[in-house]
Amino acid sequence: MNALIGLAVFVAVALVGWGLAELKAKSIHYHHNDEEIESEKKNAVPADREMNISDVIENISAKGFKTL
Repeated sequence: MNALIGLAVFVAVALVGWGLAELKAKSIHYHHNDEEIESEKKNAVPADREMNISDVIENISAKGFKTL
């Protein structure tokens, strides 16, 4: 019986946390600045072109120390 109560409490806490996260996500609005828009336009790859490994490495956003 104690395990069933513990499971019910766990589910209730999880649902409350999920609800709070959804409210927070809906209340925060993210807008792209001009620098981000220009970067996306510069790095855009046409949809009909398949990228090879060198293109992927060139366009990857996590380049280690180069990003710093």
